[in-house]
Amino acid sequence: METTERTKCLIIGSGPAGFTAAIYASRADLAPILYEGMVPGGQLTITTEIENFPGYPEGISGTAMMEDLRKQAARFGTDIRNGEVTAIDGSARPIRVTIDGNKVIETDTLIFATGASAKYLGLADETKYAGMGVSACATCDGFFYRKKVVAVVGGGDTACEEAVYLSHLAKHVYLLVRRNELRASNIMQERVRNTENITILYETQAEGLYGENGVEGAYIVKHKGTDKETREQLPIDGFFLAIGHKPNSDLLKGQVDLDEHGYIITKPYSAETNIPGLYAAGDVADPHYRQAITAAASGCRAAIDAKNYILMNNL
Repeated sequence: METTERTKCLIIGSGPAGFTAAIYASRADLAPILYEGMVPGGQLTITTEIENFPGYPEGISGTAMMEDLRKQAARFGTDIRNGEVTAIDGSARPIRVTIDGNKVIETDTLIFATGASAKYLGLADETKYAGMGVSACATCDGFFYRKKVVAVVGGGDTACEEAVYLSHLAKHVYLLVRRNELRASNIMQERVRNTENITILYETQAEGLYGENGVEGAYIVKHKGTDKETREQLPIDGFFLAIGHKPNSDLLKGQVDLDEHGYIITKPYSAETNIPGLYAAGDVADPHYRQAITAAASGCRAAIDAKNYILMNNL
């Protein structure tokens, strides 16, 4: 039997954006409810060490940092729950959110902070070496590969940007490109080609990784499916995926404005979407930066916007 509950503020997502929104919303007396989602703590929980988030001079594991944020949100009164959001009706007033298919929460404001998921090749070794040489964020993890050899997978702007970024840290960078050309913009292609310690390997695919206590190399195939096909081992210390991210915005498709890649479009200088009372925060609305600190900042904005919406509408 369907049950219904009412709240002023509902937050979906438990990464830096969701928990920061919860901290601000709680302190604004909105008594928010937060659903952690399928991956409590978000993508940071698969990051071994975070050294670029202010306030942690010695660094901190992603899991520990998210636990700190969770405790802080709970301290101010956030009602943190487990459960899967299965439907959202943004046209209803108040907004209706269905949990686990049988519970409805009616909320004056909804902060959507479900993040984005990195795309992987689907190799079993990507899971095996997660946090042990495999990464989907050069900005997050590049520091650990100073003076080492790394490979970046991809041929678009993101891959080229990550390769150039890593070239300033690593001894050498291999760019593994499945096609016989780069898809990146001309300016990014030139930057890669003009960087001495980047080697582009065209028509090259990774089929696996090897190493005892972490990545020590990749099994690669060149010219796959042709009479020139060869298989080699490429010694590397780090394996970076740069084939894109998928924003977790499916629940709002057909309701909020999305860009061509599925990222939620927010109004300038706010977290507001095209639906009144519905706000987006974190990586689900950020196709560019995708950092813990920027996600946290957008969570703050979303909570402040939600509070102002409630005040202006006398809710």
